[in-house]
Amino acid sequence: MFPLSKLLSHLIQVGTLDVTDAEGGRHIFGGRSPGPAVNMKLNDARLYKALFFSPELAAGEAYMNGTLTFPDSSLRDFLALVSMNQNRPAGRPSTFHRTIGIVSRRLKRFQQSNPIGKAQQNIAHHYDVGNELYRLFLDDGLFYSCAYFENDDDTLEAAQRAKCRLIAAKLGLRPGQRILDIGSGWGGLAIYLAQMEDVHVLGVTLSKEQHALAKERARSAGVGDRVRFELRDYREIDQKFDRIVSVGMFEHVGVQRYDEFFAKVGQLMLEDGVMLLHSIGHMSPPSTASPWLRKYIFPGAYSPSLSEVFPAVERNRLWVTDCEFLRLHYAMTLRHWHTRFEKNRDRIAQMYEERFCRMWEFYLISAEMMFRTGAQEVFHMQLSHKRDASPIRRDYIVDALHQLKSREAERLK
Repeated sequence: MFPLSKLLSHLIQVGTLDVTDAEGGRHIFGGRSPGPAVNMKLNDARLYKALFFSPELAAGEAYMNGTLTFPDSSLRDFLALVSMNQNRPAGRPSTFHRTIGIVSRRLKRFQQSNPIGKAQQNIAHHYDVGNELYRLFLDDGLFYSCAYFENDDDTLEAAQRAKCRLIAAKLGLRPGQRILDIGSGWGGLAIYLAQMEDVHVLGVTLSKEQHALAKERARSAGVGDRVRFELRDYREIDQKFDRIVSVGMFEHVGVQRYDEFFAKVGQLMLEDGVMLLHSIGHMSPPSTASPWLRKYIFPGAYSPSLSEVFPAVERNRLWVTDCEFLRLHYAMTLRHWHTRFEKNRDRIAQMYEERFCRMWEFYLISAEMMFRTGAQEVFHMQLSHKRDASPIRRDYIVDALHQLKSREAERLK
């Protein structure tokens, strides 16, 4: 099973991985420290090399193709085992894989090229597969981003509303304000903001499917006169706004375009304006996106290290007036999504195909592990031109949360 056996001997230290190769041979790796026991079957001898040279890409493709199976375990068991071993203090990759990583980082600027036009193609790849798919595993509000769980046993619907409430509190909404939502998705946040305060919201998205449904939902919610959605790139906007919010879009910008992003935000934001940026990041040094994720799920996407974000903010002379980290909340969100996906799996397989279902299973579970035992996290970064554009004590967020909760009882019946 060489050279894969060499990789697994190095990687698996916590728990055990019992592998049956394509010829029926059995290989057991790990056992040095207590942990889960997982079994795996390789049904194609070509995986010995493929998994060694590109572990993430080959594992995802092999699971999709049915050549990587788990007779008495599950994909979740396997990915949890791999994640906890990758992220242990001594879990550094081999010299060979570190070299591959260096080369990949050098190519990062090309992998994340998202100019106007190309950005829309990348978004369409994932978001324009049909709204019906997303209805089958997202919450009722169609929020496709990290929820905020005030309690571990909150429903997904309650947690997504809590996320909207937290963002609204940090924005400090006032009657008559103009708000820009960059990457507005299916419109849930823009609609919520207009329901909570007498504000006017412009939401921009690059997804045709999202745009059409968002307009319909705003009309149905009774805020169509104050919420407008446009199918356009944020870089094409030339108005000024009191508040700007962006949730789950920054991951599609690309590191080499961070200066462009924050420069544009500075142009769009009034002198006493405030922006709230909600994005996935990671607590480790700069790296690259998963090649499997980049190929099958999010072309051109990347979750940055904070050390890649702050310099661009500083170069554009913006104040970071608040920063908060949501660590396990996305793992909890993804677990809800996967549970709902599995509940509707037969229907999704009829709509698409079995391989499509296996691709989404790999995506949802591997993403959960990135947040549960890996290096991923979500951050909220509040930005402004002035150091005192928002209150200088964070108590205002708690006060606003209480006020918004009371308004919800009146306005979201």
